[in-house]
Amino acid sequence: MKRRFGILMVLILAAALILTGCGNSSSKDNQLTKIRVSEVTHSIFYAPQYVALTQGFFKEEGLDIELTNGGGADKVMTAVLTGQVEIGFAGPEASVYVYNEGKEDNAIVFAQLTNGDGTFLIGREPDSDFQWSDLQGKTIIGGRKGGMPEIILQYVLRNNGLTPGKDVFIDTTMQFNAMPGAFLGGQGDYVILFEPTASAMEKEGKAYIIASLGKESGEVPYTAYFAKKSYMEKNPNIIQKFTNAVYKGQRWVESHSPEEIAKAIKPHFPDADEQILTTVVKRYKEQNSWKKDPILLEKDLQVLQQALQDSGELSKKAPYDKIITPVFGETALKNVK
Repeated sequence: MKRRFGILMVLILAAALILTGCGNSSSKDNQLTKIRVSEVTHSIFYAPQYVALTQGFFKEEGLDIELTNGGGADKVMTAVLTGQVEIGFAGPEASVYVYNEGKEDNAIVFAQLTNGDGTFLIGREPDSDFQWSDLQGKTIIGGRKGGMPEIILQYVLRNNGLTPGKDVFIDTTMQFNAMPGAFLGGQGDYVILFEPTASAMEKEGKAYIIASLGKESGEVPYTAYFAKKSYMEKNPNIIQKFTNAVYKGQRWVESHSPEEIAKAIKPHFPDADEQILTTVVKRYKEQNSWKKDPILLEKDLQVLQQALQDSGELSKKAPYDKIITPVFGETALKNVK
């Protein structure tokens, strides 16, 4: 009973692959299947996804992607569960929460994109001698309570001997989209932000990058793709094609320079300074922010769930095979050349 879903997915996928030519990247006809995807926020941090779009990898798989900014993992998950979109892109913690709430048609993670935290600690003044102990008694605008940015921020603070809520206060009263404006308006002593917002603010002299949460936290399954269990059971061929395209994007990013990656994703950041784009891509690439394949491993999920428990957001861990399926990622690795 425990692995019924995993076995079912294998059987369904096997049948789908026979019909789709075992995940062959070339579409049999010129018709594209429209897939709606909601991303948690819009950031250079998700470069492999934008590369897959601009390099035509989704179209090669017969998919026409409609990408929208959900503005938070909770909103992305709501869009998936209510059928507003077919695929969500956010932290895996959202799927853990939904499963633990007892949702029967829960969200299953099928592909991982990012390999660590993509946020940066931002202050109002440059601080080349920053130590995490400097945050004692300070307030950090940290995003939505229970979201990945706030969870990993807590994780990093604890690893540096600081107790959130006692030594450092984390403001969780606002969504990520509102955080830059709130900080510039005078709220908080520090804020955590994704790129290119962080570097753009620094270039304008309005704020300064103090530290990388990604470097400090190490590898953690930070952002992944998920869909409702019922959708995946009915459309395994679409999920496979989507995963194939994601993997192609990961491979392309791994084998190309920061300058080439910046040029490839520029259409998704038309207003971003090209130098900032290249600098940010280089920074993410050097700190191993992007996963090299789409498989979310069980050991990595355990790291995430332990961080969730330590933060007080999780009373019990969700079983790996109830919220994660590695099948599509494993098939992509075998068939994408």
